[in-house]
Amino acid sequence: MTAQPFQTKTSAFNRKIVLFLISQNVSLFGSSVVGYAIIWYITLETSSGTWLMLSTICALVPQVIVSLWGGVLADRYNRKHLIMLTDAFIALSTFGLALAFWSGFKHLELLLAVSVVRSIGAGIQIPAVGSIYPQLVEREHLTRVQGVSQTVSSVLMLASPAVGGLVLATMDIAWAFMLDVVTAAAAIAILVFIRVDKVLRTDTPGSVLNEIRQGIAYTFGNPYLKRIVICYGFAFFLITPAAILTPLLVERSFGSDVWYLTANEIVWSIGSIIGGVFVSLIGTIKNKIRTIALCFLAFGITFTLLGIAGDFIIYLIIMGAAGFFLPIIATAETVFIQEITEPAKMGRVFSIVQIITAAAMPLAILLFGPLADVVTIELLLIISGLLLGLVGVLYYQSHRKLNLHPEPYQAEQQIT
Repeated sequence: MTAQPFQTKTSAFNRKIVLFLISQNVSLFGSSVVGYAIIWYITLETSSGTWLMLSTICALVPQVIVSLWGGVLADRYNRKHLIMLTDAFIALSTFGLALAFWSGFKHLELLLAVSVVRSIGAGIQIPAVGSIYPQLVEREHLTRVQGVSQTVSSVLMLASPAVGGLVLATMDIAWAFMLDVVTAAAAIAILVFIRVDKVLRTDTPGSVLNEIRQGIAYTFGNPYLKRIVICYGFAFFLITPAAILTPLLVERSFGSDVWYLTANEIVWSIGSIIGGVFVSLIGTIKNKIRTIALCFLAFGITFTLLGIAGDFIIYLIIMGAAGFFLPIIATAETVFIQEITEPAKMGRVFSIVQIITAAAMPLAILLFGPLADVVTIELLLIISGLLLGLVGVLYYQSHRKLNLHPEPYQAEQQIT
């Protein structure tokens, strides 16, 4: 299919973007349910931290390794077709897993193998998804669209654990796998009705390794992209205690009742939903650099306050406030990259961001996990929160010699 220049669009929610958002969130819901079902099944069957560690590694590491190639593919081929193919690839592997479990072949090693396959598919799909939005909606509407996407994703992330738990408690886990197969098929069927052509390239594609090198050079040669990638590396490393260790903090400091742990997860999701609605309503973020910096500063303050809360109700209020800033920073960062990046290199840029965000937490838990058995988690939250606030300040200060309102990429960015 021949690449075409973008046509002007006047609405934030044209037919293409509405169908795409429905497709992606349907697929996300099924994947989330399966993710929770696998973790809980392994937990119930083994009660082993080693098996949970292996499951986490299988779900994350292949994605990190493959994502650079995924970025090249997103810049080389039709991004819609890549998304559809990876959805089908993941669904086929999950369908095979369901058949195996129904046949009585319920080895945990098979769960790990399928987790690797699903992670490989995600490594190819995520850069394509991140870079396709400017092809579906005008630049001035990207913030509102991303805000709506973050809101819907937060709602689904709130619902998917409940659905996963219900399926696991009342039916065989294979039915959770089949739910993912059905949602993936629905997502693919919806994408059929959207026309998205290849991005127009002015260069001749070289070898995959050469294009990976070009993507890395482009990202770190752009002062704005370089700063946000470095900032994200430090920030996601420091977010780890709050993201992973807070359930352990709740159990140690407030009580082991299930409702304590449930409330800990729910208030974060509610805060994220409110934050997503807020972004959707304001519709635009004028100074994205300042917004990103302020959100990291807010994370730092709220995480520090979690460490000194003392009372569980106060703790929950602070946790909800922290969740509020997640969709704001996710929207600001995503739209900022979409605005300033050359369309033909956007897939590779998003793949690098994906590597940073996916690799930072597994690396960080190697440090913070053992430390949590030596010092209090409250102390880890206070220290990481203060350092995270410092990252926000330094990120903003590093732009003082640069324009805080960089010019968007001027070439045509959208395709019919």
